[in-house]
Amino acid sequence: MKTKDRRNLIAYSVAGAALLAFANARAQADANEWQYSLTPYIWLPVIDGALNYGPPPGGGGDPNVEVGPTDWLDLLNFAVLVNGSARKDDFVIFSDFVYLSMETTDSSVLSVDDTNLVAGALGLVPVDASLALGTKSELDGITWTIAAGYRIEDTGTSTMDAFAGVRYFGVDVSTRWNLTSEITTPGGTTVLPAQGSVSGDVDLWDGIIGVRGHFDLASEKLSVPYYLDVGTGQSDLTWQAMAGISWAFGFGDLLVLYRHLEYDEGSGDLMQSFSFSGPVVGARFNF
Repeated sequence: MKTKDRRNLIAYSVAGAALLAFANARAQADANEWQYSLTPYIWLPVIDGALNYGPPPGGGGDPNVEVGPTDWLDLLNFAVLVNGSARKDDFVIFSDFVYLSMETTDSSVLSVDDTNLVAGALGLVPVDASLALGTKSELDGITWTIAAGYRIEDTGTSTMDAFAGVRYFGVDVSTRWNLTSEITTPGGTTVLPAQGSVSGDVDLWDGIIGVRGHFDLASEKLSVPYYLDVGTGQSDLTWQAMAGISWAFGFGDLLVLYRHLEYDEGSGDLMQSFSFSGPVVGARFNF
């Protein structure tokens, strides 16, 4: 099974399992005093970052590719996004699952690391932007967060939970470039052919800590939800922030938020300060 097909299957399976689990939870909520919520949503991110690939097939140097920033309309092919939580008194557990399939032509090869280290080479060979005829990058990624927390503040008009958990980030990326000429070192060695493609993948597990909550506005139906986490582990740094407006409608809320998720594997690794930023629109159903 192709990687994209496998991840599509995973996404459908997880989303379906979440829906079944919360449907069952609704039936049991009165008996065990747990409170549940399920939030399907849409996230429309702008992607921005740099990819540090290994050598392409056939050899040569390591291409360094800048991706974006570019609008989500140029990126999004398919997405599955769902968030769920369960609370009893001050204790809460929650999970967030995101699958995004994206592609963009708003990318470019910035430079090539000369892995041959021939005499006279610069080590890092720049690629003139005027040589580019077209560069396309594709990304298929999953991020899954699961955490447990405890309510540390509840004033009646505002709440705050402190939490700790883990986040998984798995991504397959590929770039195909088309230049007017090959890239060579001062010594005459070809480090990047005029046309070619390269791909890479990464699986990261990181521990995270953070806070989340809300505070009410003047209207009884309007509030401001917020979320912040930071973590490390297999990545050098990952962090995420969200804030926006929530409107209560009886058995749930309508949400309009802005979300930023960032990853940095560190120097020499595939993902270099890669970020996803954009609006979120969703509906939270309480059981």
